[in-house]
Amino acid sequence: MENPLQAAIEEAKKGMADGGAPIGSVMVINGRIISRGHNRQKQMNSIIRHAEMDCIDNAHGLSSDDFSKSTLVTTLSPCEMCAGAIIFFRIPRVVIGENQNYLGAEKYLQSRGVEIEVLNDETCIRMLRDFDKAYPGVWNKG
Repeated sequence: MENPLQAAIEEAKKGMADGGAPIGSVMVINGRIISRGHNRQKQMNSIIRHAEMDCIDNAHGLSSDDFSKSTLVTTLSPCEMCAGAIIFFRIPRVVIGENQNYLGAEKYLQSRGVEIEVLNDETCIRMLRDFDKAYPGVWNKG
């Protein structure tokens, strides 16, 4: 079985290879990755194509019941917009690779009943920190 955090990290690396911010996400149901996404704001000239939004959009065809059984794994703490999508699609659990470079809407998600697990994985922390230093302004923390 593929490690979901490692898969999200690979998605983040794809985003970086394409000239965007290294943030990735996967959706898991019953231990199986069913959707993947990465930050594509720069690549798509989109202000809303965050990794979580990309992953959720790539999960087209899932039923409400499917979403309610899923876990979203993301390399970075979700922002308010992505938290709204998580709530809207009734995703009950989010595993966060790190929240040191950016602390998103974790408290809001928890207040809405979403289970949050923060790993503070060193690879995730280093990847975004180093990218932000090398390419200031590409990732605008929003």
